[in-house]
Amino acid sequence: MADDSLFDELFDLSARVALVTGASRGLGRTFAETLARAGAHVAVCSRSSDHAAAVAREIADFSGTRTFGAGADVTKKADIQGLLSSVEEELGPVDILVTCAGINIRKDTQELTEQDWDTLVDSNLKGSFLVAQAILPGMRQRKQGRIVFLGSALSFISIAGRAAYASSKTAILGLARTLALEAARDNVCVNALCPGPFTTPMNAPLLEDERNSRAFVSAVPMARWGNPDELRGMLLYLCSPACSYQTGSAVLVDGGWTVV
Repeated sequence: MADDSLFDELFDLSARVALVTGASRGLGRTFAETLARAGAHVAVCSRSSDHAAAVAREIADFSGTRTFGAGADVTKKADIQGLLSSVEEELGPVDILVTCAGINIRKDTQELTEQDWDTLVDSNLKGSFLVAQAILPGMRQRKQGRIVFLGSALSFISIAGRAAYASSKTAILGLARTLALEAARDNVCVNALCPGPFTTPMNAPLLEDERNSRAFVSAVPMARWGNPDELRGMLLYLCSPACSYQTGSAVLVDGGWTVV
């Protein structure tokens, strides 16, 4: 017979404070909802304060946890400092950080402009670095914390037309590993969650083209797109007390895509 108290102890996030960036839609919203269902008080961050506040209210309505929505540009240090101050005032110190803010630009390398590169790398990499840099000292001082960076299957492999995106997601692994080493003795676990092809708004251009969609998933052993709900369990684990001896890891959830 299963010991329910053990599972409660391992995966209960009651009274923990989580900040999720890029949380107004896509995987970020899925992750914010997941953490709230596990009992965490969740701060929803997106560029639009109105969207963030609306999503936070919806999550609070079904979860019963405290939530807070705030707008911030994660590529700007001043915005991040303001965000962190607001979250701490509303919910308390951040115990869990999940960085989902990011974009994709699909262009052949020769067509990528310098502005394309800077915009994407700033959003996907610099933003993750700046938010983690602001929050990590508090976690280390309190001797507890979980940071989950959103990597990608393209942190390991690549496809044509993804030079900037694959570069940014590969660099995320270096960032996660370095922070994991720096914070390991302070009981702060830092990992990267690396999804494969999932049905998200970011992948809408592929999903809407039936021929290209079929061609894309033909390289995936499970021969289908992933549903964002299939990431909930892994995300919860990486943010939970159960993840107490895993740090510096890159966890792939990709239907076997990177195996072949």
